[in-house]
Amino acid sequence: QVQLVESGGGLVQAGGSLRVSCVASGRTFSFYAMGWFRQAPGKGKEREFVAAISRTGGRTTYADSVKGRFTISRDNAKNTVSLQMNSLRLEDTAIYYCAAGRPFNVETTTISEYPYWGQGTQVTVSS
Repeated sequence: QVQLVESGGGLVQAGGSLRVSCVASGRTFSFYAMGWFRQAPGKGKEREFVAAISRTGGRTTYADSVKGRFTISRDNAKNTVSLQMNSLRLEDTAIYYCAAGRPFNVETTTISEYPYWGQGTQVTVSS
């Protein structure tokens, strides 16, 4: 099993940048493809896929809404996955969650394929 702890959220103006990170502990970090998801405030808002990265970091996948603005990366030596967010928009306001996939699985956009989750970190974009 793997435990995940996010950090780096905060308040930023629209157009600005923010980096959120997630540190993993437990089993070998490189066993897991990693993903970032987010859940916006408001009733009925579902958690949505943001970005995913393969076990080695050689492949990345992004939601269309963040493509070209966000970059996911990982450092297996430091058991860390990060999400660099540039050109932030009001609609990027959400709680951002780090997630680990099933051991040795490929990265995926499917939320049900991520059994391990962090507690989330709030990102608020203001006008």
